[in-house]
Amino acid sequence: MHAAASLLNSSNLSLRFASQTQTRLSPWIAAPSSVRLPLNRSQNYRIALPPLHSTVSGDSTQPQQMASADVKAQDPRIAGISSAIRVIPDFPKPGIMFQDITTLLLDTKAFRDTIDLFVERYKDKNISVVAGIEARGFIFGPPIALAIGAKFVPMRKPKKLPGEVISEEYSLEYGKDVMEMHVGAVQAGERALIVDDLVATGGTLSAAIRLLERVGVHVVECACVIELPELKGRERLGEKPLFVLVS
Repeated sequence: MHAAASLLNSSNLSLRFASQTQTRLSPWIAAPSSVRLPLNRSQNYRIALPPLHSTVSGDSTQPQQMASADVKAQDPRIAGISSAIRVIPDFPKPGIMFQDITTLLLDTKAFRDTIDLFVERYKDKNISVVAGIEARGFIFGPPIALAIGAKFVPMRKPKKLPGEVISEEYSLEYGKDVMEMHVGAVQAGERALIVDDLVATGGTLSAAIRLLERVGVHVVECACVIELPELKGRERLGEKPLFVLVS
């Protein structure tokens, strides 16, 4: 009798907790009512990453610091985000360990936590422009922009934008590339956040910074989900701050 009563009370408590949790879902994304993802995902599609940290740097000559007082390595959201990212070896060519964020997008909690962490950092920084770098910056940039009340500006590859553009050339490992932005998309004096999924060598982030600064925009910070620190991308950014969730 006592065991049955205890089980009933435990079930009622679980139902109340689930109901309360559902009402606290973040406002920027609706919880799907007709889609149910399995809770226990197979481990054969994801390789676990080593312990990861949330960091920010405003000066490449200084040691990496914790991102902020309220975003710490022990924040359980960081562990959930890192575990949702899979690594694909030898893609797109042998020797490359590809950081695949598509599995992060399949995990609604990890995806929501990713956006929430960025929003918590930038909501009170008077940012009017979120510039997203093609292509995965287009995934994370718009929900951040909407949540903090900023406009979203796409930074695109050549001949992708239909209007008049301003361009910036930058170097790659083998050759050069060009980044473009619509003329008039931003105004001198605006405060911008640059968003991408990953920073490796820092080439595209550096080009985005130069492109925005050429038209008088103040780049407040660059934000990425993942950093590959061994490629020293931070050093190419000079004194421009870089905030990452997974390093």
